[in-house]
Amino acid sequence: MAHGYPRFLLFLSLCLPILVMGADKPVVSPDSIPGTTKVDAEGVLQLVEELPRLVVIDARIVSDRLQGYIEDSISLPDINTSCDSLKKIAPDRATPLLFYCNGPKCGRSAKSAQKAIACGHTRLYWFRGGFEEWRAKGYPTVKDR
Repeated sequence: MAHGYPRFLLFLSLCLPILVMGADKPVVSPDSIPGTTKVDAEGVLQLVEELPRLVVIDARIVSDRLQGYIEDSISLPDINTSCDSLKKIAPDRATPLLFYCNGPKCGRSAKSAQKAIACGHTRLYWFRGGFEEWRAKGYPTVKDR
């Protein structure tokens, strides 16, 4: 065992700088996603009013959703988003889908929207400001008990 310890130190000395360099780099979602229409909070309200078949997808992980979410949204974390999971929610790929997550520093909704594009969905909306903007503007949220 004693000879394994120096290898571990070598491994740490090589990996630690990489981990530290990445730690100060915040995740920022892109400004736009080709194939989607970017909307703000008011745009979400307008879409809900105008598109009765709109499916609002919360791409956040479960622990984030426990903090609250947009009413009637469906929880489908980006890590679980696939053509099969989208097909269960929206069998018709022309069904309008809107994706959101925590806001501009969250890349989950962008990843989910890009997966939907790759699966052939054609009416996609992206709420980049996400839950952060929604709450900041005082719009109603739901919290499971």
